[in-house]
Formats: sequence, structure tokens, C-alpha cells
Amino acid sequence: MEIRQRVKELRKERNESQERVARAIDITLRNYQRVENGEGFPSYSVFLALADHFQVNLDYLAGRTDVRDMLPPSEDLQS
Repeated sequence: MEIRQRVKELRKERNESQERVARAIDITLRNYQRVENGEGFPSYSVFLALADHFQVNLDYLAGRTDVRDMLPPSEDLQS
């Protein structure tokens, strides 16, 4: 699954409009639409913002895994 499909799927699950997500991650509506339409790959900062907004890990967003869970904070990993 491609990032554009994951983003659209996550947005629809949350019943959010494209405009709402664009505002939440601080990009223009047109730039968000480009992400969903697969018109290029989002910048690193947008990619991170999308993962944070939808509360999923980057590999899930990129379609590399079906595991949505975000990693625990780094201090939990050092225990």
C-alpha cells in the first residue's frame, strides 16, 4: 500500500476533511491533496506531521508494515 492510500484511509477513518488535516499539519490544502493524489512524495517534515497527526508509526504510513503502533518514548527503550 502506498502512502497516498494510507493517508486517505486514515483520514476517512477519522471522518476528517482534507482541509482539516491540512490545517492540523500546517500545510496548504493543495499540498495535502497532492499527497493523497500521489503527486510526489511529501517532505520529511510533512511525513512526520502526518504520522503524528494520525498517531501511527512512519513504517505504517509508508506502507512498509501493517502495525500502526508508534514506538514508545526513547527512555522506555533504554530500560
